[in-house]
Amino acid sequence: MYQVITTEADTPEAQALSSHKFAPCQIVATPGALAAMEEHQCPPLSLLARHLSGDWGCVPAEDAQANNLALNAGGRVLSSYLIGTETRLWVITEWDRSVTTFLLPSEY
Repeated sequence: MYQVITTEADTPEAQALSSHKFAPCQIVATPGALAAMEEHQCPPLSLLARHLSGDWGCVPAEDAQANNLALNAGGRVLSSYLIGTETRLWVITEWDRSVTTFLLPSEY
């Protein structure tokens, strides 16, 4: 089950989203990702702004290169962020840009 994440236009995070490299379309999150972000006081929109701006977080060089190529070729885009000492969160935008999902790696 996924929960849809919405933005409010007057927040700093929403303003940061206006300078994106691609559109996220529908934004959803798994219950585990939502709980982890709440536990670590990590606003989802701050991670989304990073993801959409091309800051892929902690991904291997080959994944960063694949993400950069996907911006033009339409492939899947994956970011990985450390939001706690040992908590990693993924943000994945599908190849067709239909949905962007926040999830824990264990939920993949």
